[in-house]
Amino acid sequence: MTTLFLLACILWAWNPLLAQKWDPFSDQIEKQTLAFAERDSTLYLDFYQLKGDTEAKPCVIFVFGGGFAQGQRDAPIYNSYFVNLVQNGFKVAAIDYRLGLRGIYDQIGIFNTRPLQDAIDLAVEDLYQATAYLVSRAGEFQIDPARILVSGSSAGAITSLHGDWYNQNRHELTHILPEGFQYAGVVAFAGAIFSYHGKPRYAHAPAPTLFFHGSEDKVVPFNKRRLLNKGFFGSNYLANQFARNNYLFHYFRQVGAGHEMAVDPMNQRMEEILYFIRTTALGKASFQEETTLTPLRK
Repeated sequence: MTTLFLLACILWAWNPLLAQKWDPFSDQIEKQTLAFAERDSTLYLDFYQLKGDTEAKPCVIFVFGGGFAQGQRDAPIYNSYFVNLVQNGFKVAAIDYRLGLRGIYDQIGIFNTRPLQDAIDLAVEDLYQATAYLVSRAGEFQIDPARILVSGSSAGAITSLHGDWYNQNRHELTHILPEGFQYAGVVAFAGAIFSYHGKPRYAHAPAPTLFFHGSEDKVVPFNKRRLLNKGFFGSNYLANQFARNNYLFHYFRQVGAGHEMAVDPMNQRMEEILYFIRTTALGKASFQEETTLTPLRK
C-alpha cells in the first residue's frame, strides 16, 4: 500500500502539470514573504492580498503538494488559484512545511509506515504553527480569525484533512493552536486520511469540507487502502462517512480522472469552490452534496 503510494508520488512530481506556468499577478495584488517559525531552517509563508486592502477578510491557508518529499509554496502552478481567491474577497497564506520524507524512501515499506506518519505529523505541526502566527497577527494582516480555512493539494490535502481531524479529536499537536480555534472549512484536492487505528472517526463534527478526487487516482487512494488497522482513507470513503454522520460537505468526483485532480479544479472549478466557501464553510448552510464531474477543456 504505502510503497506504491510513495512511488506514485515521485512520478507525480515529474508530471508535466508541474511544468505549466501561470503568472496572473497584477499590480493590484501584493505579496509579502514572512518567517513564521524556526525549525531546522526558517519556515516562510507568502501572504497575498489586494493592495491597500484594510478590510478584515477570510483567509485561506494553502499547503502545497509533492509527496512530503518535495514541492514549494510558490510553485507557479498555484498562482491562478491564489489570484482567484484574492480577487473574490479572500486573503491567502501559502506556507512552508518540513518535508519529512525527503531522501528516505528506501526506509519505507508496507510494514514500516512510521516515517510516513511522522512526515504527516511534521506537516500538521507546521500548519498549526502558521495558523497560530496568523491568528496572533490578525489585526495587522486584517484577517478575521473566525474565518480561516485550510486548503491543500495532494500531500497538502492530506495535511489539511489531518489538521482538522486532529483538531476535532484533540490530538496532542493541537496545543499549538489558539485555545478554542476551529478552521472554518477545508478544501482538499485529492486528499486522504492516514490512520493507524482503523477507519477515521471524529469526536467532534469536522469543519465543512470540500473534496475533489479522481476515481482512477493511483497516488492518493480514491476510496481506501487498508492493511489490518493501518490504512489510507480517500475522499470517496470520507465523503460517505460525512454523509452518514450528517457532517457538512461538498464532494466532486471525476470518473476516469487520475491525480490531476490535485491541481485541475483550482483552474477549472473556481465557481464551485467559491460557492462552497461562501455558502457552506462561511455561511454555515446545512448542505451535503455529491457531484460526478465531466471533463472540461483545458
